[in-house]
Amino acid sequence: MDHPYSATVQRQAGRDTGTPVVRTTALARTYRRGSIEVPVLRTVDLRLAAGEWVAVLGPSGSGKSTLLNILGLLDRPDAGIYELAGEDVSDLGEGRRAAIRNQRIGFVFQSFNLLPRTSALENVATPLLYRGLRRATRLARAQATLERVGLGEQLDYDPAQLSGGQLQRVAIARALVGGPALLLADEPTGNLDARSGAEVLDLFADLHRAGSTVLMITHDPAVAARAERRLLLDNGRLAPA
Repeated sequence: MDHPYSATVQRQAGRDTGTPVVRTTALARTYRRGSIEVPVLRTVDLRLAAGEWVAVLGPSGSGKSTLLNILGLLDRPDAGIYELAGEDVSDLGEGRRAAIRNQRIGFVFQSFNLLPRTSALENVATPLLYRGLRRATRLARAQATLERVGLGEQLDYDPAQLSGGQLQRVAIARALVGGPALLLADEPTGNLDARSGAEVLDLFADLHRAGSTVLMITHDPAVAARAERRLLLDNGRLAPA
């Protein structure tokens, strides 16, 4: 599939120009509960090169999800700079943020977040609706992506007919179908048994070898160990794990 933000193009661009896919500088986020301020992210400096697979470790409440939401443009920092593929996206309007989410970012959630009573093919094709593509083009890209993750025989299955590991593969295909610059994974094995979790991590390893740029958050050191690089989020700051 030829996408404007294909993994191979992004990896080659990063190698040629040195521009990281993600760069944050002194990123900070504080939640306010009445008169109480709770700092979650203090001064987060992160650089993610094209083609890297990075795991961010940390216990519950350490701010991993907050960081992921900011990187996915679902939340805003209170301070600091966030650059995505060389563009400062720290303070964009909602319309531009939504367009970037659709075009440059793929999300994989712990709970899959698939549409019920909807085929795997249609679930994966759904993000392409917002790009104005013809239905035949959307379905062709969705089919090719499902085949890429090993689900070419389950195109017409709906979520109720799929195992947990297959559901996560559909979710990964949906994240990949638009050719994102950045793939964000939120505890991607959290709802899976050990075997299915290992298969999903094998798939991430395959995507990484093919050039995908992946940031994965997890509380499990064994899951994080599969990544190329590991970081620990502690006291609102990132450090090597």
